[in-house]
Amino acid sequence: AGPKRHRHRLRHLFTPHSHDSADKVDTALESSARGIRALWVSLGVLGLTALAQAVVVVMSGSVALLGDTVHNAADALTAVPLGIAFVLGRRAATRRFTYGYGRAEDLAGLVIVLTIAASAAFAGWTALERLLDPRDMSHVPAVALAAVLGFLGNEGVARYRIRVGREIGSAALVADGLHARTDGFTSLAVLIAAGGSALGLRFADPVVGLLITAAILLVLRDAAREVFRRVMDAVDPALVDTAERALLEVRGVRGVGELRMRWIGHRLRAEVAVVVDGSLSVREAHEVAVEAEHVLLHAVPRLTAALVHADPEPAAGERDPHLALAHHTPA
Repeated sequence: AGPKRHRHRLRHLFTPHSHDSADKVDTALESSARGIRALWVSLGVLGLTALAQAVVVVMSGSVALLGDTVHNAADALTAVPLGIAFVLGRRAATRRFTYGYGRAEDLAGLVIVLTIAASAAFAGWTALERLLDPRDMSHVPAVALAAVLGFLGNEGVARYRIRVGREIGSAALVADGLHARTDGFTSLAVLIAAGGSALGLRFADPVVGLLITAAILLVLRDAAREVFRRVMDAVDPALVDTAERALLEVRGVRGVGELRMRWIGHRLRAEVAVVVDGSLSVREAHEVAVEAEHVLLHAVPRLTAALVHADPEPAAGERDPHLALAHHTPA
C-alpha cells in the first residue's frame, strides 16, 4: 500500500539498513573482533579523559569533578571484563560447555552493573561529606575546561559503543555505552559547579556532586534492567514474530508449534517445532526442517543456529505421539 511504502522509505532514510541477508548475521569471529576493538578504543579515550580530569581535581579540589573523574575511570575499566568475555566467547564449545562460552559476556554485564553501583556510592559519599564541610574551589576555568573535555570524550565513546553493541547484539556493550552517555551529561553538570563557585556559592560544588550521583543511579537502573533481561533469556517479542512469519512461508510447513529463542552472549539460538504432512518420509520431513532452519538464519538477525523438530500433522483418531512425555511436563 502507498502509506506503508512511504513509511518504509522514511524509516530507510533515518535508519538505513541492508536487505542483504548476509549483512544481518555476523559470524562469531567478526562480531567478537568488532566488540574487542570497540572496547580498546573506549578504554584509550576514557582513560586519557579521566587522567586529564584527575590532574585538574588535584589542582582545584572540586568534589563534583572528582565524582565525574571516578565515574569516567570506572567506565574505562569496565572494558577489561568485557574484553575478557569477548575473548572467551570466541573459544570453541567443549563437552562440558556444549554451548560455548558466550555467557561470559552476560557475566561481564553483571560486573559492569556492580561497577556503576560502586562509583555511585563513592561519588555520593564524597559529595555529602563536602556538603557538610564546604570548601572553596580553585582553578575554576580549568574545572570548566575539564568538564567540557569529559562530555566530549564520553559522548564519542557512548555513540561508538551503542552502535557497535546493537550491530553485534551485545547487551553488555550497549549498557556500557548508555553508562558512558550519562557520564557525558554529568560532566556538563560540573560546569554548574564551576559557575557557582565563581560566584562564591560554596555549596554549588557538593550539590552538583549529589546530582551526578542521582544521574549515575538512573543509568544503573537502565543498565541493570538490560542485563537482567539478557540473563533471564528475554528476547524482543518482535524477533519471535519474525521467526514465526518466516517459518510459515517455508514450503511443507503446515504450522508452527513451540518456538523458543535465547541469547548466548551476542548470538541468538532457537528451538522450534514445525508441523509437516504426516505422510512424508523421514528424509522428506528432514528436508523441510533443514529448509526451515535455513530460512530462519536469513530472517532473524544474529541467529547463528536453530534446532528444528518436525511434528506430523495430526490425523483424525490418531493417538498423540507426545503422550509418552506428558508425565515429564512440569505442573
